[in-house]
Amino acid sequence: MPLTLENELAHRIIGFAIEIHKSIGPGLNTNVYKKCLAYEFKNADLNSQESYPIVLNYKTLEINDGICIDILVAEKVVVMIDSSENITEYQVQKLLRILRLGNFKLGLLVNFNTTLLKDGIRRVSNNKLIEKELELDSFNGIEDQVQI
Repeated sequence: MPLTLENELAHRIIGFAIEIHKSIGPGLNTNVYKKCLAYEFKNADLNSQESYPIVLNYKTLEINDGICIDILVAEKVVVMIDSSENITEYQVQKLLRILRLGNFKLGLLVNFNTTLLKDGIRRVSNNKLIEKELELDSFNGIEDQVQI
């Protein structure tokens, strides 16, 4: 399964988010939740980078400002943090675009402004990248069979 490591990380990330939500509750500024998550990742020895920039290439123009991941965990999972009334389709599409631009497989959109945090979590996968890897894996399998 191509998402094994990402799935394990997502499980841990969600666990930390739930712990934070139970402790301080909903309705605070997104920066508060971002700092709390970064604290939890550090204490768990999980490599994470806050405000991770994404470079956008348009023709011959390289744009390296304006697109930023809230937290990148273990260089694998993108975490976008929100504290609004609800998650919108725009936010989901933005996360998907970031996944594709950065060649990441999995992203979590975590909205802390909910009574139950599980209602504020959206998991988004970059299916194009996953399918590409599956095709390469199956091609490699065929190549291995031919060599036998």
